[in-house]
Amino acid sequence: MSGGIPGKHWQAADGLHIDTRGLPPPDPLIAVLWHITQPGQTDPIIAHFDRDPIHLFPELAGRGWLHEYGPSDKDEVQLILRRSQ
Repeated sequence: MSGGIPGKHWQAADGLHIDTRGLPPPDPLIAVLWHITQPGQTDPIIAHFDRDPIHLFPELAGRGWLHEYGPSDKDEVQLILRRSQ
């Protein structure tokens, strides 16, 4: 946990990465929602999960964020999050 927020996060050239792999529910949801609600948060955000975060999708939509699946291997689900225009 970094800064009290579940998971790991880092800034890279392609956006902010949030790695929630290995976290128990609801920590992955908490981590993503915390990051998308930060003032000045830019997109894209690349989120890494162990499984499809189906409970996250309505939360993202309700906050004006879109998601698409990114490249993943068999042990990961990757979502690319962007603010809706």
